[in-house]
Amino acid sequence: MSHFLSRRGMLSAAAVAAAGTGLSVPAHAHDRRPRPGELRTGVQVLMDDDYRLVRGQKVGIVTNPTGILPDLRHVVDVMAADDRVDLVAVFGPEHGFRGTAQAGGSEGFYVDEQTGLPVYDTYLQSGQALADIFTRSGVDTVMFDIQDAGARFYTYIWTLFDSMQAAATAGKRFVVLDRPNPIIGRRAYGPIMTPEFATFVGREAIAQAHGMTVGELARLFNGEFLDQPAELRVVELRGWKRDMAYEDGGLPWVMPSPNMPTVDTAFVYAGTGMFEGTNLSEGRGTTRPFELVGAPYVDHRWADALGDLRLPGAGFRPAYFTPTFSKHANQLCGGVQLYVTDRAAFDPVRTGVAMIVTVKRLYPDDFAWRYDTSDPARPYWIDKLTGSTQVRTDIDAGKDADAVEAGWAGPLKAFARTREKYLIYRR
Repeated sequence: MSHFLSRRGMLSAAAVAAAGTGLSVPAHAHDRRPRPGELRTGVQVLMDDDYRLVRGQKVGIVTNPTGILPDLRHVVDVMAADDRVDLVAVFGPEHGFRGTAQAGGSEGFYVDEQTGLPVYDTYLQSGQALADIFTRSGVDTVMFDIQDAGARFYTYIWTLFDSMQAAATAGKRFVVLDRPNPIIGRRAYGPIMTPEFATFVGREAIAQAHGMTVGELARLFNGEFLDQPAELRVVELRGWKRDMAYEDGGLPWVMPSPNMPTVDTAFVYAGTGMFEGTNLSEGRGTTRPFELVGAPYVDHRWADALGDLRLPGAGFRPAYFTPTFSKHANQLCGGVQLYVTDRAAFDPVRTGVAMIVTVKRLYPDDFAWRYDTSDPARPYWIDKLTGSTQVRTDIDAGKDADAVEAGWAGPLKAFARTREKYLIYRR
């Protein structure tokens, strides 16, 4: 403990020095009486309560650059300098704690220069291996504070799942510091994951756009999927409603990953993320990933055909772009830019399916599904993203978006009933 007390002393001294230069760095800037109806994230609620939930515990936190307060300070930097909580470890997911790694990468183990805290790499770690990391860190309680993007194949929710499972194995308490789902979460959308296609982009049977906060998902995981439930506490949001736009909550948007730059990206990602399972660029390597979609063989006809569909809440314009990396790097691509014109009416998954159906019909000799030669039993990446063969085989059979959607309607309705039991926030 002497190391951490010394470190906190140094951080306090730095704050005093900053104050002497005219910079304002109050010791507890978050310590103020919340205004009635003001949105407070889980970590703010924990701080408002003087960390009483974890008092006397050695605490570690699974987080990344999105773990911020409204004043843009990171919760790890704040907690590390706060004697009211004993933060002893940080656990970094995909892209790393400080966000230095691209997709499919992490930062490895290191000591954080800003706080002196050990940072453990948990990316692709699960089961006993992850439980051993929690044990080695010396924590009593594992906290989770990451901004999700609302899609099943956005991997942070499976980091949550694996961390809960490992915490239960290691005998550690687990606390979720809740944050809003940026997609207006009135209901769930899309197909349900099936066990045969479970991977790190979808471990369990939830909808492609689940419409839940990470706190609600943690309750669902604990109640439905974990053989050994975690000792779970969710620090709930205050002042948040399911139909609240993310921007209305006063929270800055921090990129949860390098290709999720805006709230607009999150709104379309659960649908256009499916293009990762095709030979079209999903816009990686551009400034508008997942909103720009195209390929060298696409022309203006795709945008024209999509406009004719009059998809609810969606608009399209012809677009031309040259990705700097990933698929079709340094090649001119024709395609579309997708605009969400009415968030409440927009269905990201049906829109994504309609886009695939249309581009495949227009360019049958050029369109192709992305083939994974390393997994001959499940070679089509689209099946892993959508959770089964249904979407791909229906599209290959020539079905339109309505017919493809009908194929997942029954399982989605069953999931919606299960989901209802674990919702915390109501309209």
